[in-house]
Amino acid sequence: MKLAILASLLASGAAFVPASQEARSATSLAAKEKSAALPFLPYPENLKGYVGEETGFDPLRISDYFPMDYLREAELKHSRIAMLAWTGFVAVDMGFKIYPFPEAYEGLTSATAHDALVQQGAMGNIALFIGLFEMVGYLGVAEMLQGSGREPGDFGLDPLSILKGKSEEEVKRWKLRELKNGRLAMFAIGGVATQAVLNGSPFPYV
Repeated sequence: MKLAILASLLASGAAFVPASQEARSATSLAAKEKSAALPFLPYPENLKGYVGEETGFDPLRISDYFPMDYLREAELKHSRIAMLAWTGFVAVDMGFKIYPFPEAYEGLTSATAHDALVQQGAMGNIALFIGLFEMVGYLGVAEMLQGSGREPGDFGLDPLSILKGKSEEEVKRWKLRELKNGRLAMFAIGGVATQAVLNGSPFPYV
């Protein structure tokens, strides 16, 4: 009987004990800012200060493990390459050529060109030039990661003066356009390459 009374007293007393640290942590987590793109996930704090931060899209939390400057540099590089790749891939299959045009390339499509160019040794030259560009580009990336103040993807190239004389808000909008189009292009080049190989047909690959 005494044991039952003691147990009931302990149970009653537990009701007056302050909430546990775990409960406070859960409440704090729930109160955190949520991602606009994925409202069921917390906002990735490391995206703040970068173009496109308002969407808060980083479901794998990659920005928690790598420097954001490095991640944005890589994203912009792949975006630009993808935009050029899609344009080149489609242009070839629409019949555009650069003259003088080697006879060995006659009849090639974007999908069949790779193997033919490997056999002729042209791909080795391409790999050499890509390697040189990568080495030069890495110098800028290394300085950026050491705090040089260089913005990711900024190589000082603006031949059409698109950003010249623009306000800070306008420059941000142009950079966001580049980012969105680049992301779309990465999907696009994968799509057209896949369709071209599977269907063996020219543009529009259907």
